[in-house]
Amino acid sequence: MKIMVISKKTLIWAATVLLVIVAAIAFAVFSGRDSGAEPDRPTGGKPQSSLNLPGSAAGSGVEQYELEVLAGLMKELPVYSVSRSDKRIALTIDAAWEDDKTDFILDTLKEYDIKATFFLCGFWVNDYPDKVKAISDAGHEIGNHSLTHPHMSKLSPEQMKSELSQFDNLLEPIIGRRTKLFRAPYGEYDDRVIKTVREAGYEVIQWNIDTVDWKPERSAQTILDTVLPKLSDGSIILCHNNGYKIEQYLPTLIESALAQGYSFVTVSDLLLDGETIIDVNGVQKPAQ
Repeated sequence: MKIMVISKKTLIWAATVLLVIVAAIAFAVFSGRDSGAEPDRPTGGKPQSSLNLPGSAAGSGVEQYELEVLAGLMKELPVYSVSRSDKRIALTIDAAWEDDKTDFILDTLKEYDIKATFFLCGFWVNDYPDKVKAISDAGHEIGNHSLTHPHMSKLSPEQMKSELSQFDNLLEPIIGRRTKLFRAPYGEYDDRVIKTVREAGYEVIQWNIDTVDWKPERSAQTILDTVLPKLSDGSIILCHNNGYKIEQYLPTLIESALAQGYSFVTVSDLLLDGETIIDVNGVQKPAQ
């Protein structure tokens, strides 16, 4: 997995692109003033890319992606899923409060011989160091879910980085290593959060399938009916270690996915190697 650093060459191209955009806007304003036409606007919940550079100006897929981010035509997005065709999926488990179901989760994962990624908070690590070690010793991946589970977008960049580093300072003495993946508390983020976290050396991971198992009114069957039809190559599933019905739905979820030919891997093993981009739907893809 490679975290991109925007190059000097890309910055130069970005400046050129911005000049072109400004000129185009000025032309549109003055030439279309009497036409009454409204310019095309992207639709949908996520920003669409409209930058189409001819020839060498477009550069590589990575440069194109960087230019679009710099030009404000594409938002900074975390990874929601991964473009794959090998039936790999990732089960992720967020742990911020309580641990009474952690042993059940670990036993279930062991029974089916699969690996998962646990996103832990600092106070959970501090309260349950033995469980943290058990997760790691079983071969599961541990990701950073912040030190105190704050609303990251309300923090300064320095405070964000402190949340990340202080979590790893707690974790490292227990498992002997630091983390490289981050999941934002509450799933909340903005461009500033994504940029700051990536600059600190982490990839930001969301999910494209949510069990919503933190709601007590959701039955195990409702959760399964929500999750199983959405499974596809490269999916990332969100569960919680204290999910209300996790003891009822988790074995069936795993069995059903395995029966469909899917294999469970850690998020790091799901992510693509080499140069990648993240499209407007949050799908990580190879750079073209």
